[in-house]
Amino acid sequence: MDQDNKSVNQDIQNSPNIGTQPNPNRGQKKKKQQQQAKQAKQKMNQLKQLGQLNLPQGESNIHALTIVGQIEGHKVLPPKNKTTKYEHLLPQLIAIEQSPKIEGVVVILNTVGGDIEAGLAISEMLNSLSKPTVSLVLGGGHSIGVPIAVATDYSFIAGSATMTIHPVRLTGMVIGVPQTYDYLNKMQERITQFVAENSSVSGKRFEELMFETGELVRDVGTVLIGDEAVKEGVIQEVGGLGNAIKKLNTLIAEDKKQNPSKYQQAPPKNQQQPNPRESVMQAISKEQGMIESMNQDGDV
Repeated sequence: MDQDNKSVNQDIQNSPNIGTQPNPNRGQKKKKQQQQAKQAKQKMNQLKQLGQLNLPQGESNIHALTIVGQIEGHKVLPPKNKTTKYEHLLPQLIAIEQSPKIEGVVVILNTVGGDIEAGLAISEMLNSLSKPTVSLVLGGGHSIGVPIAVATDYSFIAGSATMTIHPVRLTGMVIGVPQTYDYLNKMQERITQFVAENSSVSGKRFEELMFETGELVRDVGTVLIGDEAVKEGVIQEVGGLGNAIKKLNTLIAEDKKQNPSKYQQAPPKNQQQPNPRESVMQAISKEQGMIESMNQDGDV
């Protein structure tokens, strides 16, 4: 009986145990779950930092740049405020300028304004891009959002969107001396000059809209709605997203005709580049073959 029990135990030990066999799919499933968790974490971080997500989509030659809420400058705004941080936009614009895949930029605006110098910095960066740009004002493009809207090659405004043009304001301590008002005047001249240079409205008319007293109840300035912004020459056309994309594609096609060298794509990275040494050896062997053929002709 003891020998029979020993043989049975040995058979059990030698037999494959299905319950303890490692499942190869389990490791792959765990790895996939870890990758999905990592991607979800990256998306959440991107949503917190930039306020937007890269939705899955096909290859596109147009980059959409959103400027929403309040434009945050040198001071950090309260956490409950919806903000656009200019230090996040400037690196994006540099990357857009250097990327060969991006051929045009559409700027979506729905902002209440914000820091003047930050807004002017974004405006100058957009205005100096070598690629075609189109802006679209949705909801509102108020205060310093006006220079950003006119900084592109072509500007659109929705029929229900509004733009508020008003004088410069100061927050914090104000020193009641003439120099303070001179500084405010210089800052307003910077904004007026930029808008006049990049739109159809004159500097004089823009200042008249800025200092209007019959529009706002407890403030100075003018509110322009849709067609009014176009009639004043601040914005070029009333339209929506379809109009903006169509116009941008037209500008890209025109730019390709005028500057074809700018759109020449570099060879793919996986394409095998010619070896310089092999090229030299081929040239030498070719010359040797020519010399041998010349010698043979001379002998004949």
